[in-house]
Amino acid sequence: MAQLSPLLKQATPVVVDHGEGVYLYDVEGKRHLDFTAGIGVTSTGHCHPHVVRAAQEQIGKLVHGQYTTVMHKPLLELTERLGGVLPRGLDSLFYANSGSEAVEAALRLSRQATKRPNVIVFQGGFHGRTVAAASMTTSGTRFSAGIGPLMAGVHIAPFPYAYHYGWDEQTATKFALRELDYLFQTVSAPNETAAMFVEPVLGEGGYVPANSEFMAGLRERADRHGILLVVDEIQTGFGRTGKFWGHDHFDVSPDIVLIAKGLASGFPLSGIAASQELMAKAFPGSQGGTYGGNAVSCAAAIATLEVIQQENLVENAAERGRQLLEGARVIADKTPSIGEVRGLGLLVGSEFTTADGEPDAATAAAAQQTAAKNGLLLLTCGPYMNVVRMVPPLVVNAEQVDDALRIWGDVVASVTGS
Repeated sequence: MAQLSPLLKQATPVVVDHGEGVYLYDVEGKRHLDFTAGIGVTSTGHCHPHVVRAAQEQIGKLVHGQYTTVMHKPLLELTERLGGVLPRGLDSLFYANSGSEAVEAALRLSRQATKRPNVIVFQGGFHGRTVAAASMTTSGTRFSAGIGPLMAGVHIAPFPYAYHYGWDEQTATKFALRELDYLFQTVSAPNETAAMFVEPVLGEGGYVPANSEFMAGLRERADRHGILLVVDEIQTGFGRTGKFWGHDHFDVSPDIVLIAKGLASGFPLSGIAASQELMAKAFPGSQGGTYGGNAVSCAAAIATLEVIQQENLVENAAERGRQLLEGARVIADKTPSIGEVRGLGLLVGSEFTTADGEPDAATAAAAQQTAAKNGLLLLTCGPYMNVVRMVPPLVVNAEQVDDALRIWGDVVASVTGS
């Protein structure tokens, strides 16, 4: 009898029968508040009726139309719709299936367009599990251990993770930018650097937001040296942070944006957006793939955009995100074991530390597991896996946030004795 790979580590013991909105129902009928959203994927909630109808209708027309062989209406319509929400000047799209594929497509484009070999990533960033993407990932060694040698040409600069350094944000930011300049002088000369890849909020790295000074510093250096600024919006895009794009918080313009996760409410679809001028600098035929731009996924993505706009989900993410962040901070104020609560919109992380300030993965894991037993599904993240993250669907309402905070408060008190 075949079984799932033992290398897949389950975050919860839940076996799901069906989902509806913010809730998952297991095979025994128990209801769970899902504050994982499939790691930020089910942006419109589980089985939103509008998304379901769009997918069902498309399945009856065309499931797969390989998009370097034929075009299809959902692909063309989605491209047109995305043109209304993409950052200014990014008017050319390539579609793939996963975030990792989008990262690798952006890497390929950056190197071919600039004719430069190197890329810079930032400490704590997560960009995927495929070899090139894993080579660019520094949120934990678990993503790259045992598959070396990794891809050459990747260089790592600090991210302004103030709590980790024990500094205020301004000090951490000045340090990060100074070290980036030092990297240009010592490791990767600007004229050999194709791109800088950055997340507006570190995802797997611990839900650490960037800031305006840091992002402006990256843009200025990119412009000065002819380097491309690639913003990885795979987890932060489509309203997740309380603005449509995570980088909107920092008033910065990217050269390439990476999209996936919340784009299609759970259907596999990812992509990169750049200017027509930049795309044209890459090699003809260098982009493609069997399943990219799948017709059903594109139909679901169109419906997802409609729901986000019609139900004001970006604004809801901002309001409910403030509620969730403030509530989690109230709980942390009573709990010495939680060193910091941070986030943007509906990305909220609580970092557990010991009495002497060291990462406390054991307590974070105990809290996450206890929450699951009490009907609240959460995940851990961070290099030490000592951050418990809350990432509910964008349709979450005030009452559901209050329910989650009530459960979380009881869980934290029980596992920490506070």
